[in-house]
Amino acid sequence: MKGYRKLGRNSAHRKSMLRNLVTDLFREGRITTTECRAKEARRIAEKMITLAKRGDLHARRQVLAFVFDEDVVTKLFEEIAPNYAKRQGGYTRILKLGPRQGDNAEAVFLELVEYDN
Repeated sequence: MKGYRKLGRNSAHRKSMLRNLVTDLFREGRITTTECRAKEARRIAEKMITLAKRGDLHARRQVLAFVFDEDVVTKLFEEIAPNYAKRQGGYTRILKLGPRQGDNAEAVFLELVEYDN
C-alpha cells in the first residue's frame, strides 16, 4: 500500500495544492473539492488541529510552516482548536455531492465537524 496519493502532480505542486486546501478549510469551515484531494487534505488538517490543541509555541511554529496565512493560524489556535478539546480525532467529515459537471470526478464537501464560523 502506498503512503499517500500522488494526485497526478509533482511533489512541490502537490504540497502547495494541499497547503491551499487546508488553509481554505480552516478559513471557511467547508470546501468543495474532489474525493481524492479531500482525503489527502483531511489527513493533514487532522494533524494541524491536533497540533493546535497542544497550543504551545513549537506547535504554532509547526503549523505556521505549513499553513500559508497567519490570520488562519491565529483562528485555528484561538477558535477552532478549543472547540475540539474533548474530541479525540475525527475533526473533519467528507460529504459526497455526486459527479462534477465538467469532468465527472466525484465532488465532495470537506468540512469541520461541529464548527460554525
